[in-house]
Amino acid sequence: MNRQASFFGEPAGTGRIDVPLAHRMRPERLEDVAGQRELAKPDGWFARMIAEGRAISCIFWGPPGVGKTTLATMMADAAGLPFMQLSAVSAGKAEVQALVRRARDEGRTWLLFLDEIHRFNKAQQDVLLPCIEDGTLVLVGATTENPSFSLNNALLSRCRVIVLEALSADDIAGILRRACEVLRQDAPDFALDDQAIEFLARSADGDARYALNALEALLEADAGRTWLLADVEAQQLRRAARYDRDGDAHYDLISALHKCVRDSDADASVYWLARMLEAGEEPLYIMRRLIRMATEDIGLADPRALTVAMDAHRMYQVLGSPEGEQALFETAIYLALAPKSNAVYMAEKAARALASGTREADVPMHLRNAPTRLMKELGHGQGYQYAHHADDAIVSQRHFPEGVEAEELYSPAGRGFEKTLRERMDWIRSRRREKGA
Repeated sequence: MNRQASFFGEPAGTGRIDVPLAHRMRPERLEDVAGQRELAKPDGWFARMIAEGRAISCIFWGPPGVGKTTLATMMADAAGLPFMQLSAVSAGKAEVQALVRRARDEGRTWLLFLDEIHRFNKAQQDVLLPCIEDGTLVLVGATTENPSFSLNNALLSRCRVIVLEALSADDIAGILRRACEVLRQDAPDFALDDQAIEFLARSADGDARYALNALEALLEADAGRTWLLADVEAQQLRRAARYDRDGDAHYDLISALHKCVRDSDADASVYWLARMLEAGEEPLYIMRRLIRMATEDIGLADPRALTVAMDAHRMYQVLGSPEGEQALFETAIYLALAPKSNAVYMAEKAARALASGTREADVPMHLRNAPTRLMKELGHGQGYQYAHHADDAIVSQRHFPEGVEAEELYSPAGRGFEKTLRERMDWIRSRRREKGA
């Protein structure tokens, strides 16, 4: 069988101490796979495909340690295909082309498991297309990044994208308990109490490989004891949070923060803010996003929102971390509880669209600058009504170019200060109508 690294499931019990535990714990059957219940359920399409001995080109998208390699090897085993694993971190076009030549020389299809496939650039991805098309290769790519951003459309159109979820703490706890049974075959005095197992399971952050490696580290530290919670905690085996400032987690967390502020949920807002800071996000990045929220989602419904955000930005610059980070929490709470309006944001979009489509429209003569005698003689500024000469500072004159009509680009909401602005705009329009606009 084309056995490869597996990170969860029923114990295989190879008995080889030199084989990493994560490899020893790989499942033999799809039904033994922890997590990924939609794929593993007997009446699901993936289980039927395995049962029928078929393999398809696909992209496994999910966090580390959830079984991407295992599922790929199961496909190869089921279909009876020779298996090649490459990493896009170290391999390139030459390695893929060498495999293609071998497959064609042998006259049979190979299953290529390409880990970190998002690391391939467009030219490297294009090499794969004809090989998939003519059946030389069944491609199974693995990625932790959103494939719609990192893979080109031609490759995506030839592969099925399969989303894999992080394992639950309960899933990983079950894996660890089975692993302890395997380890006791060679180290009968080695054990973890339930609290220690639960701690390791939670600390793994959904990554079974990490949990098994941590368990193996405890075995190496002392194979002749029962490890208690305090002992395991002292080993500092907690996994770093899954976070990449350029990756999906980065964008998902800031999206969650932004949407909770928009939805006026202060508690959830400070939670997601804390998640980002705990993951190591740059506070000034978060601060810039909070400033954006103040204009996009609050705007003139509460003009002070932008002032609060800008003051917080300055406070952080003065104090730095960790003291200055309190300014981010204060701002997030204020923005979450402020009245919401995207009227300014929508006005900007409408104005830009109108301006883009009317670039050639001339400025009306009465609105043009007239600093010289010649310009005045040409009619620049002629007929302009100076608003301050009117008792109410309201005048009736055209402000858009000839032929450009814009009834209302800014439409204030009936909330917060924008309710007052709406009343003001209605009054101005009524006065202009009275004066013949």
